[in-house]
Amino acid sequence: MEKTRVDLQRESFSCSICLELLKEPVTLLCGHNFCKACIERSWSERNIYKCPQCRQTFTPKPLLRKNTVLAEIVEVLNKTGQPELCYAGAEDVACDACTGRKRKALKSCLLCVVSYCEQHLQPHLEAPAFKRHKLVHPSKRLQEIICSQYHEEKKMFCRTDQQLICHLCPEDQHKDHDTVTAAAERREREKEVDQSQGRIQQRIQEREKDVKLLQLEEKYINLCGDKAVEDSQATLNQLIQNLQRMRSDEELLIRCLQKREAGRVQGLQQQLEQEITELKKKAAERQQLSLTDSHSVFLQNLSSLSEVSEDMLSSRTHVRPQVCYEDVAAAVFASRARLQDLLRDSWTNISRVLAPEPKTRAEFLRYSVDITMDPNTAHLMLMLSDKSKTVKHMVQTPAPPPPPHPDRFTDQSCCQVLSKAPLTGRCFWEVERNGEVAVAVSYKDISRSGRMSYFGHNDRSWCLYCDNYGYSFTHDSFRVKVSSVPSSRVGVYLDHSAGLLSFYSVTDTMTLLHRVQTSFTQPLHAGVNVWLRSKCTFVNLK
Repeated sequence: MEKTRVDLQRESFSCSICLELLKEPVTLLCGHNFCKACIERSWSERNIYKCPQCRQTFTPKPLLRKNTVLAEIVEVLNKTGQPELCYAGAEDVACDACTGRKRKALKSCLLCVVSYCEQHLQPHLEAPAFKRHKLVHPSKRLQEIICSQYHEEKKMFCRTDQQLICHLCPEDQHKDHDTVTAAAERREREKEVDQSQGRIQQRIQEREKDVKLLQLEEKYINLCGDKAVEDSQATLNQLIQNLQRMRSDEELLIRCLQKREAGRVQGLQQQLEQEITELKKKAAERQQLSLTDSHSVFLQNLSSLSEVSEDMLSSRTHVRPQVCYEDVAAAVFASRARLQDLLRDSWTNISRVLAPEPKTRAEFLRYSVDITMDPNTAHLMLMLSDKSKTVKHMVQTPAPPPPPHPDRFTDQSCCQVLSKAPLTGRCFWEVERNGEVAVAVSYKDISRSGRMSYFGHNDRSWCLYCDNYGYSFTHDSFRVKVSSVPSSRVGVYLDHSAGLLSFYSVTDTMTLLHRVQTSFTQPLHAGVNVWLRSKCTFVNLK
């Protein structure tokens, strides 16, 4: 049977202290493995029992137990000498002398500032010319740990200049500086790291508690939301049942009235039919008598004929119009209108509770949208600039004029333009004006010519007129004067689903100018009407 090839990375079986394959591997309580000699030497130098990898501290000193499984694997690796372990991986220090595929460096020379694999290291170990060269554990940052002046390893630390130096530097550039060994400085820094680690662990615990609280809050929110939906549905279902019962009761009442009135009419009809029969009989008797030639027979038989009552001859039957049904229909229509108003007001109150209108400008800015005007809708006397965000009224029509478009406003006095993108949901934007400007929102199907195309002069648009003297609001040709000190910037807040539209004067504070509560049936578009020598800009709030 072919021997299975084990492809393992050297780091998996290397000691993180000496960076060599583990020798007599021992496992700490935290699960990390080290050479027994390396971990004991590390603990003796620092006089503290801490894992060099995860920095977990042990008190008292733990008993070091040999990891027999790992020791056997390392022994097999040493015997088999897997070729893949000889070559440098992404995390290894590569031999600088190798050509082609580079092997792992075994040592680095501080004097040569070069790292060597086992093969290329032999001259340093054998040739007398390299005896003065100092070999250290391989490092990728060899240039950083070597003193450029003395070519010695930086084992000192200058606290004055806060940098690593070699043992010869204090005699020259760092003379009279506060210097210590790198090991001593590391011990001091490790204390800071331990303190920082403690603070980080404490912050982690605090954040984990916060996460648990937020999870509980999320669960509570979901439970309350589900309960609110359930209660609302139960209430609305009861309302629907009441309306259905009312509809059934109303139908029953109408049917009873219908049956009663139909019965009355049928009775009158039968009575009239009887009278008609009787009158026809009397008319036939008299017709027959008038054909008699004998005067004596005529007179004798005439006295025997029954007389026709005066009531039968004079009475008339009047057909009454269905006034009762019209009254019922009118009452139902009025009830529907009142119910719609009530439901709209209730929905407005509910939406204000669930999604309250912002109070501060910072809260409004959370719903800011980027408004860009549509050149195809712009009146010929308007010029768009600044990426279609600035609208200016020109003195004369540009030459050549833009091509005609069905969406363009064409009325001579209607210098308007609409935004490209429709607005739904919750939106906020601001308009910086200079001169006489009307800030509006409109359905896209607004008329493009005639008096009904003006913002605010139809039921398709809502408009705030602004000049240097004040404001006024117009909708469906109904105008409302707004009392406020004029400002150069107007903010517009729209909550489409809640049917809420608010205009604000934006200065250091947000001053409400006018609020509209209605039901929007289509997406809205932002719009402006700009008068002669005036301009406005949709402010970029992002």
